[in-house]
Amino acid sequence: MTTERSTSAETLTIDRTTAALLVVGAAIPPEQLNALLTNLAEAFPAENVVVAVQGQIAVSAPANLRVIAAPHSSAAWMLQAADFVHAYEVGRDQQARAILMLGPGADSLKPEALRELARAALSGSVDLAVPFYTLPAHAGLINSAILYPLTRALFATRARFPLTIDLGLSMRMAERLATVGKRFAAANQVDAIVWPVNEATVAGFTLDEVAVGTRDVPQPSDPDINTILALVTGSLFADVDAKAAFWQRPRRVPAARMQAAEIVTADGTADVPRMVEAFRLANLNLQEIWSLVLPPHSLLALKRISALDAGVFRLPENLWARIIFDFVIAYRLRTINRGHLLGALIPLYLAWVASHLNVTASGTPSEAHIEAVAAAFEADKPYLVARWRWPDRFNS
Repeated sequence: MTTERSTSAETLTIDRTTAALLVVGAAIPPEQLNALLTNLAEAFPAENVVVAVQGQIAVSAPANLRVIAAPHSSAAWMLQAADFVHAYEVGRDQQARAILMLGPGADSLKPEALRELARAALSGSVDLAVPFYTLPAHAGLINSAILYPLTRALFATRARFPLTIDLGLSMRMAERLATVGKRFAAANQVDAIVWPVNEATVAGFTLDEVAVGTRDVPQPSDPDINTILALVTGSLFADVDAKAAFWQRPRRVPAARMQAAEIVTADGTADVPRMVEAFRLANLNLQEIWSLVLPPHSLLALKRISALDAGVFRLPENLWARIIFDFVIAYRLRTINRGHLLGALIPLYLAWVASHLNVTASGTPSEAHIEAVAAAFEADKPYLVARWRWPDRFNS
């Protein structure tokens, strides 16, 4: 009688020169690598899996995984354009059917999460599988405030984390992302960010969202919010500009499939007075810049809310959506230097965060508020489309 174990071993020895699945991992410390390999071995006990890792190949790799060296990457907290190029080239060489790309800290993903991400990409019906993380209520607020609602409104997708660090890719999706990565490399844009969700949507590829539970989120080596906000939002605004012909056409956002579980954390309202004060100071000192970007009624609304006490401070969802849309327009038109433009967005973002913290402290679940923000972006999309086509019409 053939046991499950011997069947698995027999399956793995059929063809060791190709792989059903290629797993590409980021550079991580040896102890994390060993933990990741253990989870992968449990996730894929019978499949033909090749794992491409950076640095020294662990000699203690489980027997049912074939471990090879991956090209070096300097990625620390998000995937870089070169990572997509390398992943596709290795996957092509290994004749893989699908690729699972994992960012730093992926050893914290459970085996079932790894299995479900890969299963979607291997299904033949999904080109891009993106994770739906369960994160603390006040984690990833740049994503919640700007990346998610803007991507959802323009590209008609509910992918909660459009700039994720873990991805399941079909080979045609991997090839498309590699093509984008090569284009950035040819232009010497080494810090350019690839937006997989946007690329999949524009290409007409299928996308699926997979609940993966909790994950340790890697942090940038320089956690300065000014640098991070300018880098990420600038890249997204540039991608929106490049894909304008696509997103201006009407599209219906699909019904929600995932519901996030709330992780209880400190409410964070102790930081609200500091953020509100930064916004008030900017409201006094940045009027000249803001007036080049925002219409008079938005400036008047900001002046009114700057007078609110920190404890009741609130930035309405529709005003926030309008602000981001106007900044996207200003980025496109180069109304002012783009570095100065993105710098002028920072105190407005802090105002949104302060408002979000107050809203959630009052009893509204964090995800409920974020969904309300995204709905406001969707509702106001016609404003962005109109301003994009006739920018001068709204100058007064």
